[in-house]
Amino acid sequence: MAIQFTDCSVRFGQKVALHPLTLSLSEQRIGIIGLNGSGKTTFARLINGLVKPSDGRVIVNGLDTVADDKAVLGQAGFIFQNPQHQLIMPIVREDIAFGLKNRGLSGAEIEAKTDAVLARFAVSHLAKRRVHELSGGETQLIAIASVVVTGPKILILDEPTNQLDLKNRRLVASTIDGLEQQVLVISHDLGLVEDFDRVLLFHEGRLIADGPAEQTIRRYHEEAGC
Repeated sequence: MAIQFTDCSVRFGQKVALHPLTLSLSEQRIGIIGLNGSGKTTFARLINGLVKPSDGRVIVNGLDTVADDKAVLGQAGFIFQNPQHQLIMPIVREDIAFGLKNRGLSGAEIEAKTDAVLARFAVSHLAKRRVHELSGGETQLIAIASVVVTGPKILILDEPTNQLDLKNRRLVASTIDGLEQQVLVISHDLGLVEDFDRVLLFHEGRLIADGPAEQTIRRYHEEAGC
């Protein structure tokens, strides 16, 4: 997988949310860290076109996020910080199947894919559960499954362990470790990304550190004064 930023910047009115940036991302596990308002979420949302560059380009597996925006959405799935907000249907099984409805699949194919992803994430027992009855960890797993079932090559997760207890944090971390896709994780949970292939640190809209996890996390502590 290849993600290429070329002189990419983002402005919201007069505010510069992300200063010009050129880099390539090909590693399997990439962490994105920084203080609140540092630009990390803006950066991540550029990858699947949820945010458009004000200048420059973002290319995802050969697709331009502006010119090929619909195709890019199929390549890069996004799991939001509040995953319950992206569970649309009332029942778990219905929600996972929902993303397959407009893909020209037969009912039998949709059923088979839904069964397969439920089994893959060991949540088949939740298939008939109402989504509002799920625990925080279960909600995160179902949100991931609902995106994975559509076949993206890249997954972007925004604070996937936010407000989870230790047990569910470990469950979600283990699930992320087992994903086949290229994964980018935005997180304040530094332990979640400490074993990642590469970690990026943003500060005031600038990329200020980029490298091995230990090195970048050390720089984060320096910037945060802790």
